[in-house]
Amino acid sequence: MGDPLLVTGLLFGGMLFFLAVGVPIAITLSGVSIAMIAAFWSPMALTMVPMRAFSTTTSFEYLAIPLFVFMASMLQKAKVAEDMYDAMERFFGSVRGGLAIGTVLICTIFACMAGISGASTVSMGMIAVPAMLARGYGKDMALGTVAAGGSLGILIPPSVTMIVYALVSGTSVGKLYAGGLVPGLLLAALFCVYILVRGWLQPSTAGGTSIRAYSWSEKLVGLRGLFFPLVIVVAVLGSMFTGIASVSESAAVGAAGSLIAALCLRRLRWTDVKSACHETLMLSCMIFWIIIGASALSTFYTGMGAGRMIESFVLGLEVNRWVILVGMQLILLLMGMVLDTVGIIMITVPIFLPIILALGFDPVWFGILFIINMEIGFLSPPFGYNLFYLRGVTPPSITMPDIYRSVLPFIAIMTGAIVLMMAVPEIVLWLPRQLF
Repeated sequence: MGDPLLVTGLLFGGMLFFLAVGVPIAITLSGVSIAMIAAFWSPMALTMVPMRAFSTTTSFEYLAIPLFVFMASMLQKAKVAEDMYDAMERFFGSVRGGLAIGTVLICTIFACMAGISGASTVSMGMIAVPAMLARGYGKDMALGTVAAGGSLGILIPPSVTMIVYALVSGTSVGKLYAGGLVPGLLLAALFCVYILVRGWLQPSTAGGTSIRAYSWSEKLVGLRGLFFPLVIVVAVLGSMFTGIASVSESAAVGAAGSLIAALCLRRLRWTDVKSACHETLMLSCMIFWIIIGASALSTFYTGMGAGRMIESFVLGLEVNRWVILVGMQLILLLMGMVLDTVGIIMITVPIFLPIILALGFDPVWFGILFIINMEIGFLSPPFGYNLFYLRGVTPPSITMPDIYRSVLPFIAIMTGAIVLMMAVPEIVLWLPRQLF
């Protein structure tokens, strides 16, 4: 069977090597897993891989992933974000840093609709960044606001990442969604406070004197841009939290809502629907290939007894349980710099969660801490997804070092939020206890 320590070294050493030379994570996970199964078990055991892949990917809950991705793509193509930005500019244009605050609020609303990070990051990168730069905002304020605001999509329900985490960990999706809502809104509020304080201390970074006051009639006209987004948010989250629909069914409600919104706004074109379907197919296939590869890896690793060995080793350490928890957070932060979120979930959750339960921590609370770490991973140099999303849609004058520098204050805020939620678990657990 092989020594668990040897298996651990070969498994993770092989993964790091292939990732370092540029092999995609889905191929790395699948290839290393198949090689290890053939070497340490037998070639006959490889029949387990397709059976495991089929049983994993045919789970009904995973149906929510392509539906939420389609909804996000359609909302982006229907230019819903542009309507929201117009409304926020009218309401916050008279406040120093108001455009940045409005951008965070739009990203928060988008997170409540779409469930992924890329949609709001790309949309706001194309709309908000040029607008803020033209009004005298500093590069770091404009870029950091969009990158950090976009990352809220994996924490605020309906998060696609939470669906994957819930299915791997066996935690209730509904409880995770309820647990992520208050922390997500808290992070959005902390971002806005930071922008206000920064604008007060350094006016040149937050628009300087280029602020404009709108009349109440202009503000009321702008509210039209918030109508469809708020209806979709209420329909998706309301149907889920009231128990009317499951997560997958509420995703279908959102996908239908995005089509209806595009139709009512007279922006429903066949080419956009076709393009949204293509984007959904590509992104969903990428996610599911990572899930397939990582499920094969976790099955092999668990079958070798390595997971139990690590659990016994950690629980045998004569240290405070909070030291172990902090160590896990540091591991997740480091992995978030170089690995895909789904891959991290599939690799670490089967190992971490039994330890967390044995230490007496709440699994929903730990799940939200885990997701916030993944959110930080979207911003962490050198491979944070949101950094590359921004680079792809921002003006040529923006460089990667500009983007790297812009996210550092927001990473610090998120890290502080993790510490706060570790000190006050009720921030996470209050709403799940009320609803469930």
